[in-house]
Amino acid sequence: MPRLHGVYSDDVLASRSGRSRKAVRQVPAEPDLVVETPQGYCGAVVAVGRTVVAGEQRDTVTLEDRFGRRREFPMLPASFLLEGELVTLVRPAPVPVGPVRPGRTASGSVAVAGVRAQVAKASRIWVEGLHDAALVERIWGEDLRIEGIVVEPLGGIDDLPGLVLDFAPAAGRRLGVLVDHLVPGSKESRIAATVTSPHVLINGHPYVDIWQAVKPTALGIPAWPVVPRGLPWKEGVVAALGVSDPREMWRRVLASVNSYADVEVPLLRSVEELIDFVTA
Repeated sequence: MPRLHGVYSDDVLASRSGRSRKAVRQVPAEPDLVVETPQGYCGAVVAVGRTVVAGEQRDTVTLEDRFGRRREFPMLPASFLLEGELVTLVRPAPVPVGPVRPGRTASGSVAVAGVRAQVAKASRIWVEGLHDAALVERIWGEDLRIEGIVVEPLGGIDDLPGLVLDFAPAAGRRLGVLVDHLVPGSKESRIAATVTSPHVLINGHPYVDIWQAVKPTALGIPAWPVVPRGLPWKEGVVAALGVSDPREMWRRVLASVNSYADVEVPLLRSVEELIDFVTA
C-alpha cells in the first residue's frame, strides 16, 4: 500500500495551478476497512468512538495493524489513505432497527433472514439486574430469540445458590449466569464458588457495574471516572460527569451501544461463552 510521506507538504485539496479544489471522498469507517494514516500506520478498522478535546466531542477510529497492535486516531478531514486515495473517514450508519435486517446482527453474527424466534427453551441465562439484561438484549437479543433462550434479571446474586437449587439444572435444562465484578477474592467470586452443578456455568467480568463494560469512547468520554471507595459507584459516576441522575446516565449509556464494538472484550467473551453453553 502506498505511503503518505510528503502528501501534506501542500494544500491537499487544491492543485498547484490554483484551480478549484477537488472534493475528498467520504468513506464509512466500517469494520475491517484497511487504511493508512499520515504517520504511515496501516491497519484495519476495529472500532469507531468519540473523545472530548478542548470541550468538544470528536469522532475517533481505532486501527489494528498486522501484528495485532491497536491505535486510536481522530477522524479529521482528508487524513487517511485508502488504496492510494486520500479520503475522509466518517462514522458508519447506525445498525438498522425493525424490518430492515443488517448483514450481521449487533453481536457480529451473520443475520439469518426469514427465521422466526423459537419457543423459549428450558435453559436460561441469568444476569444481575435490569441494566445487565437490557445491554445483553441490545447486542445479543436477535441471536437469543433465534435460539429460544430467555435472559432473566435476578436483582443481585446474594441468593444465587438457593435460586440454582430451585431451578433444578439438568442436561436439557442448562443455566448460564453473568456476574458483575467476578474477580478473585470478591464477594461475588465466593458466592459463585458455592455452585458446583456441571449444568451451570457462571461467567463474569471485572467491572464494578455493567455500565463500566461499555467503552468510554462510545460515550464520548476519555475514561470512566474513578470513584472513591465507600461511595456508591453509579452515584459517583453521575456526580463526576455532571449528569442529572442515574436514570438519565443509563439512557445515555444504553443509547451509545450499537454493536459488540462498543463494549469491552471481557464482557463479550463471557456472554458468548454463556450462549454457547446453554445452547449446546
